[in-house]
This record gives sequence, C-alpha cells and structure tokens, in this order.
Amino acid sequence: MEPSLIRMLSTAADDAVALTAPGRPALTHGGLRALVQRTLDTLNGLGIGRNDRVAIVPANGPEMASCFLSAACGVTTAPLNPAYRADEFEFYLSDLNAKALIVEHDSASPAIEVAQKLGVRLIDLHGGSAAGDFTLQPRDGGTAATPAAQGGLAQPGDISMVLHTSGTTSRPKIVPLSQRNLCASARNIAATLQFTPADRGLNIMPLFHIHGLIAGVLAPLAAGSQVYCTPGFNALKFFGWMDEAKPTWYTAVPTMHQAILSRAGKNAEVIARHPLRFIRSSSSSMPPQVIRELEEVFKAPLIESYGMTEACHQMASNPLPPAVRKPGSVGLAAGPEVGIMGDDGTLLPRGEIGEIVIRGDNVTAGYESNPKANAEAYTNGWFRTGDQGVMDAEGYVSLTGRLKEIINRGGEKVSPREVDEILMDHPAVAQVVCFGMPHPKLGEEVAAAVVLREGQSATERELQDFVGQRAADFKVPKKILLMEEIPKGATGKLQRIGLAAKLGLA
Repeated sequence: MEPSLIRMLSTAADDAVALTAPGRPALTHGGLRALVQRTLDTLNGLGIGRNDRVAIVPANGPEMASCFLSAACGVTTAPLNPAYRADEFEFYLSDLNAKALIVEHDSASPAIEVAQKLGVRLIDLHGGSAAGDFTLQPRDGGTAATPAAQGGLAQPGDISMVLHTSGTTSRPKIVPLSQRNLCASARNIAATLQFTPADRGLNIMPLFHIHGLIAGVLAPLAAGSQVYCTPGFNALKFFGWMDEAKPTWYTAVPTMHQAILSRAGKNAEVIARHPLRFIRSSSSSMPPQVIRELEEVFKAPLIESYGMTEACHQMASNPLPPAVRKPGSVGLAAGPEVGIMGDDGTLLPRGEIGEIVIRGDNVTAGYESNPKANAEAYTNGWFRTGDQGVMDAEGYVSLTGRLKEIINRGGEKVSPREVDEILMDHPAVAQVVCFGMPHPKLGEEVAAAVVLREGQSATERELQDFVGQRAADFKVPKKILLMEEIPKGATGKLQRIGLAAKLGLA
C-alpha cells in the first residue's frame, strides 16, 4: 500500500485523545482528521496545492503541531524558528520560494513584514478552544482566482516538508523530505519505541526541528497515541507539566535531560506518581554518566538514538528492554540500512572506524539545487552522514566524532567526544563541550568549556591534570573555560563548530 500520512493518522478511534496542552481541553483523533481535511480545503481554495511551499511560524505548542501535520498531508510545509530575526526570515522565505506564510493572527513576528515585502501571501491562524484546533483565514480576505491545480492529498513522491540543515560553517542546504520519507520515519520510530494508543508523550522539543516534529509529534500520533504539547522546554515547569500530562515517555536533547536531572531531587514525588515506560535522547551524544543518573532517578530505561534531518530523523537506536542497551553507543540500525564506509567508498568490516552511511525509505533523495553537495553526499547509493563511527560485532553503532569536528593538532587527531567523557568523570563537572581552537603553528589546539556542579569547585589546572592522567598529553585541553552556561544552538544542542569564535578564542 502506498505510504500516506492521512492513512497513518486514521488508525485511532475517533474519540481517542490526540493532542493536549497545559490548561487546554483535548483534541481527539477524529477532530484532528477533520482539521486536516478543513485545512487542505482552505489551502487548495487559495490556489495552494501539492508541492507548493507554505512556511509555518506559530509559537511552539499544539497549533504548531497540528498545523504542520495538517499541511504536510497535502502541501509542502516549511516549519521555521519563530525566534528568527527579520534578515533570517528574509533568507529562508526567499531561499524556500514560499508561496504563503501561516502565522498566528495576533503575532508580532518580523516574518510578517518580510512576507509582505517579498510578496508572500499571509494566512492568519486563529486558535480554537481545544488544544491544536484552528481555522485559517487569508489576511487579504480573498480567495484564489482558480483553486490549486494539484489539490487533495499528497502522493508518495510529493515533498511534504523542507528543512534547512543547521549550517554551522557554510550556507544551510535545503533538505526536501517526501511523503514517503515522513511515513517511513514515523513507522520506524513507532516500531523502535513500541508505541500503543495507551502512550502519552510529553513534548518539550521545538517544532521547527526534525527531532520534535517527527519523534515528538508525528510518530506517536500515527501510532494512535497522544501528545501533550508544551510551549517549549522550561526546566522550572517540566515537573508541573509532568503532573498534568501523566506521560509514559518523553524525548529530549542531552542539555535538556541534564537540566531536568538538576531539578529531579526536589520532584521525587511527581516522578513516583507517573512512572515512565522509557526516556529517549537524541540529536547529540549523551555522556554515559548522565544516562546512569537519569535511569536511577526515573527508574526507567534511557533509549539513546541517532538521527539527522536528511534521514527524516531516526537512523539508529538502542532497543527497549529486555534487549541490550549499550551506554555510549547509539544502538542498532533502526529503519534504514547502516554501514561504515572507508575513504575509498568500500564498506568496512565490523570493528573498523570509518564514515557512517545510510540508505532507506526515510532518507532524502538529495539536497535541492545543489549538485556539488549531492556529489559529495552520495556514494554508490549510500548517503554519507559526515559522522565517524564504528559498528561492533553485534551491530551496535558508536560515534567517534563528527568528521568536521575532529581536532587536528599538528597532524595528531583528537576526538572531542573522548575528552568530553573523561572530563564528565570528574566529580565537580556538570557539563562539558570540547572543541578545536586556532593555533598559529599546530593549526588547531584542544580547548574545552566546562560548567561545574552547583556548590563544587575545580581549577583549570586540576581539570587539565585529571585529563592528563587518563589520556595522551596531546589530548589535554590547552585552555579550559569555566562558565556559568555554554552557548547552545536554537534546538538546545551544544555546537562545537564555531564555538572558539563565539567564546573569543579565534
């Protein structure tokens, strides 16, 4: 049967709860399906159909989730970060060639003025009382002279979402994801996490990023379960939301898990009241020390997984118990085929380090209008992730570093992750990110930014000695900055690339 989002969203009972949000009545699965139809009818009536691009910028929450889902069933969605400034909106709306922009009717977003300047049609979203319910109205009040030439539901090869890569060093690339990609990814994640209609997810991830959109919202709803949509991550509100949502699971990035952990001691009763089936972590590597602590505090398994935009999120994942979880690994292939490739394009045997490559129904067919990037990204039908890693005898994948992040210290290669993990073993260290800083003779030198645990102290020298006792001299950070907080990207990820410049070390 051909993959279709609306078919996947049609498995749950009409009266089963789909979306909830803090202090809002629920939207049922039947209500969500009616909303999809209504949204597509409105868009089609405005001359917007399959493969036409619609940028969506409502704030994080149930309307952003339902707007993405509804639109993705029949047009091309382009979810954008509502926190962008005007010049960023101008870049993205132009680059995407957006036909319309959906924005909350009372929004003061700089995107509105940019859309008017670029001639992008504005569509106002008016929220209903139920979480995620809304109606759309064009701001110009009109309709199209002619309805969309290609209206109705998306076909498998139609593009359902476009996202930009988080280009840390170069111009971001456009990643088109088809209806087939989205359906395959939702199915893979639902299978890995064994979702049932009894599950309730607590979504704290931003909904302009692949992790929140696919793992946080699409996969659980396609499996007939429910999602509680928060306005975005807030460590101070997390346990209050947990009490209201009564979740069976949540997914987050490591920095969020660490912030939750720091407040867990004061909220032991909430945790005991709502036992979780599992906790999921993705988007960057989780220190094994933190995995251990989270599992002890929540008395639930932490499932570490590995994803990227080009794979429509999930590529590999540790399995749920009783299967084996290997802390520090990103688990087994969980959807696409996964291989390790050598520099010459051949696949390497297990145990050898190389570049992680993938292929499968959830993987993008290629970057848009970028033949150079596509020539570099695909080899013999495999997509090259840019990550370096190794697969063990049982098929578990471990990342050894991002190829672009490996620090080249005068020819000696240092994996920043290895230094991270050593420093995380120090009792005073709460958070660390190791990175390369420019050096006049060696090209690069090892540096690290460290946040200490509350009430603990350590000096730069002590931490350098600590690494020196556990690793070769060339891996010891030449500079360790002790900080209150490490700067993060828009999705809460710690970014190694460009950190030296951000911290004034370039």
